[in-house]
Amino acid sequence: MSKAKLKEVSMKSFSISKEAVWEAYKQVKKNKGAAGVDSQSIEEFDKKVNDNLYKIWNRMSSGTYFPPPVRTVAIPKDDGKSQRLLGIPTVADRVAQTVVKMRLEPLVEPHFHPDSFGYRPNKSAHDALGIARERCWNYDWVIDLDIKGFFDNLDHDLVIQSVKKFTDEKWILLYVERWLKAPAQSEDGTLTPRDKGTPQGGVISPLLANIFLRDSFKL
Repeated sequence: MSKAKLKEVSMKSFSISKEAVWEAYKQVKKNKGAAGVDSQSIEEFDKKVNDNLYKIWNRMSSGTYFPPPVRTVAIPKDDGKSQRLLGIPTVADRVAQTVVKMRLEPLVEPHFHPDSFGYRPNKSAHDALGIARERCWNYDWVIDLDIKGFFDNLDHDLVIQSVKKFTDEKWILLYVERWLKAPAQSEDGTLTPRDKGTPQGGVISPLLANIFLRDSFKL
């Protein structure tokens, strides 16, 4: 690394490698996904990929990264009556969220219950079904329940408290808080401040939800 680059890295507030941003980008590109409020597709992002990734790294490392609003799309539920609000971050914001997820997830994974299958690496709904089939031979009953509006009603302060049990890295806590507070933007452009909840569709949201659930079930 040149002296100029070493000086640039040493002046940053937070130690975030460019390699981590690159790896996060590769995951986002692999997962595809729709454009956010800036209407920038992954294909458009790719046209200036080096510049775009440098901006993300530079801002995250200096503490000046602020997530844009999250595009809100209403998705009909299976009952055909109600709707689920899906939050779609921009491509750049998905990269930034993935950087944090890649650092935070390995810290919390060992603490999750082995029977937790939702949004976990190397686990799927099919794995959960397999365990359920096995348990059917040992038990005569099941409990089927749903937490109504779980993602939409998460308490921000309690989520942050839960995350702090696994890391004290300031940049992780800083950006988690900013993502929680990022406003929602409806299809007509209206901005809605967010004082609770985390958007379904965000990269970091499922991990934050699982961290919060772990604490709740322990209590």
